[in-house]
Amino acid sequence: MATIFHEEIIFQYKNLYETKVGYDVKIYAGENQNLKEFYVHSFVLKAQSEFFKATFEKDVQMKDGYFILKSNNSPEIFEILLRYMYYGNIDITKLKPHDMLDLVLSSDELGLHPLVTYVQEILINLHRKFIIENIIEIIELIYQTKSCDKLWDLCLRQICDNPDYLFNCPKFLSFDPTILESLLKRDDLNVSNEIVIWENLLKWACEQNPIIQQDINEWDKNDFTVIERRLNRFIPLIRFYYISIEDFRSKVYPFKALLPNDLLNDVLAYYNAPNKLIINKQLPRCASTLIKSQHFAIFSSLIDKKGSFHYKFSHIPYDFKLLYRASRDGKSITAFHEACDNKGATIVIAKIEGSEEVVGGYNPLEWNTSGSWGSTKDSFLFSFKNRMNIHSLKIGYSKGDEYSIHCGLGYGPFFGIGIDLGCNSDGTWISNTSTSYTKINIPSNFIVDDYEVFQIIKK
Repeated sequence: MATIFHEEIIFQYKNLYETKVGYDVKIYAGENQNLKEFYVHSFVLKAQSEFFKATFEKDVQMKDGYFILKSNNSPEIFEILLRYMYYGNIDITKLKPHDMLDLVLSSDELGLHPLVTYVQEILINLHRKFIIENIIEIIELIYQTKSCDKLWDLCLRQICDNPDYLFNCPKFLSFDPTILESLLKRDDLNVSNEIVIWENLLKWACEQNPIIQQDINEWDKNDFTVIERRLNRFIPLIRFYYISIEDFRSKVYPFKALLPNDLLNDVLAYYNAPNKLIINKQLPRCASTLIKSQHFAIFSSLIDKKGSFHYKFSHIPYDFKLLYRASRDGKSITAFHEACDNKGATIVIAKIEGSEEVVGGYNPLEWNTSGSWGSTKDSFLFSFKNRMNIHSLKIGYSKGDEYSIHCGLGYGPFFGIGIDLGCNSDGTWISNTSTSYTKINIPSNFIVDDYEVFQIIKK
């Protein structure tokens, strides 16, 4: 059996760093009054860092017997990087968030991938507010990094869930076009109306260098040519078919010279015959990670009790605003109530773990923590045995008794006196008996991969 001497080896490296015995590299970090000289060992740098390994392989010249290097990092950040490479442990919990972000970027540049992963997790867990407040700058900084995947995914999710973080930020007007393109390709970009994207793209295009005023009445032929060139990569990403005919006429058609003729003709033809099949028509965007846009058309039809008739997504009379996603906002009952209480009508959507089944319910009243029951004939439970197959839907409307909806501090979404469907305080879900709703055979006890709650707003 092998004997492990981790602590002894780490102690020797620590001692080597602190005593500087045998150093062959001088590294200058910082600038001006904040410049500091570090004395380190090339064999340690090469062993730990992909960047330094490549640097020394370039036959770096020595001066007076030492390699001389310059770091763009502050001395404080570079000290942490060296401690990681020599000691194998660091404490960054007291770092300010902007310093922590610098550490993530520097770790990525040096190829210290385990450190990148660790610092990202600390930054996300301790300083989410800082990330959101600086989300545009952060996503541009990490866009071309190699291993900042967790931070990148968080920024993307936040912007997709709340596009105002992007569009209402003054820095949007100088936002990187490549990142903007990748965002507009996403189906889960949660805009209330596709016209929002068109209007903001016009603002963005006008603010590129050279700036062109936004008043179209002042444009000349060259201005149209410049804006067309700037928008060219984005036009195929705008889902024009889901812009209302009123918005299209007043906000898009005046700029028809910017659109390809075939696209313009197809959209106008669609408005004249909305039931006509359009080849290559894009699907609408959807804020849910659990279901697709066509499910919302079905929910709208169920809310209005349309029977076998279903709205087309482009004609549904409701907006579905994402209030809560357990994986994003926290899986506690408290997090659910903080996000969803006193918001009026909502629909709950949950994906059962280990299956493709999606279940949930519509509450036309509201959620709160009063401990009371609510009566309604309009609420319903639903199940898609296979969420990819809309024909697998089962629906159970409320029987109209006094126990349709339960609002309690110790529970999440809760439907029916028999616990027709409910989320317990420990996050498990239950569907005991079909008492207040028509039976649709939801599993009796289950765990969910995730669940979402959408506020339903009449257009």
